Amino acid sequence: MGRRAKAAARILARTPTDAKNRLLHAIADGLLAHQDAILDANARDIADGQAAGLRANLIDRMTLTPARLQSIADDTRNVAALPDPVGEEFDGRVLPNGLRILKRRTPLGVIGLIYEARPNVTVDIAALSLKTGNATIMRGSSEIRRSNLAIMEVIHDALEKTDLPRDAVQYIENPDRAMVGHLLKLDRYVDMIIPRGGAGLHEFCRQNSTIPVITGGIGICHIFVDASADLKQAVPIIHNAKTQRPSVCNALDTLLVHEAVAETLLPRVVERLAQDGVTFRAEERALAIVGDHPAVQPAGPDDFDTEWLSLVLSLRVVSDLDEALDHIDQHSTHHSDSILTNDWSHAQRFLDEVDSAAVYVNASTRFTDGAQLGLGAEVAISTQKLHARGPMGLKELTTYKWIILGEGHVRP
Repeated sequence: MGRRAKAAARILARTPTDAKNRLLHAIADGLLAHQDAILDANARDIADGQAAGLRANLIDRMTLTPARLQSIADDTRNVAALPDPVGEEFDGRVLPNGLRILKRRTPLGVIGLIYEARPNVTVDIAALSLKTGNATIMRGSSEIRRSNLAIMEVIHDALEKTDLPRDAVQYIENPDRAMVGHLLKLDRYVDMIIPRGGAGLHEFCRQNSTIPVITGGIGICHIFVDASADLKQAVPIIHNAKTQRPSVCNALDTLLVHEAVAETLLPRVVERLAQDGVTFRAEERALAIVGDHPAVQPAGPDDFDTEWLSLVLSLRVVSDLDEALDHIDQHSTHHSDSILTNDWSHAQRFLDEVDSAAVYVNASTRFTDGAQLGLGAEVAISTQKLHARGPMGLKELTTYKWIILGEGHVRP
């Protein structure tokens, strides 16, 4: 499998942009043309998951609908419309000795993807990898095996229709978890591993891979409401960040509120979000303000270190910006954090001092997403600093080589 992927990557690396774009449009067309088969496979996966007692947030991530499938197809077309970074030349200059040097952007090669129950990831990764001339080996969760195989049929059909190698996108069908360990050791063929799942999966990959691993996607996301914040604006932002899609990594987990506005804002937030089923875990000062509400209970010792992925929100009142920054520094997973403020000096401090992949001013954390940030889609949201950070789009799936052009130069 690794050898075949490497051979396919060599072909993809020299495939022109228009051919890659035709492939992506063929995939998008195929997803919609085979919608009934894909949704039927997904429905069977969902039924099995519900029978097995999987959590509601996991079922949501697994679920495909006509609208979600249309969105996936649209994202694939959006990737086709983006500029192709492969072949881009930059940092060119001429040395005093006449040598001309530059950097040229090239594909990484073969990308290994290990992911949990999110069938949209199958298409997102394939689209971005193919656009950048990379081959992929995927190993998805057994909970969505039928969904993934139905999607892979569409991808392979599109590859064949556009005369590109079927092995450019491979899927490990064997559900044996030992296969993950085998993939992590294919350093002769695979150039990068991307895990998409929970903390346990990321840690397993870090500990067992002989291939560079991009980690991230674990999001304990914060919003700090400063004393100068526009409170009418704050409630819709908080509501969006928590409830629009609570099962994803950029959803809000902890709300920090400045003591000067806590007695005004917290009751509004609790009342509004409780209407959508949100429950709250409040520390002592927040509990004193909203503790009488039936949706509020005292925070436990681990609540501020929990990525909820559900309709639960931690609440804390802080004395000032410094206390908010200290809290985020202590509990952050370096994903996405936001400040709501009309004090630009406080906004600048927040931007400078919060060490996260995405830092916001007066906006919901839900925008940490490749499509929302104009990348078309993303392969992952990296919370590390090498070699990529934040939503990983096309450029993050490339490397570069040095090009040196001489005219008979020899080193003195």
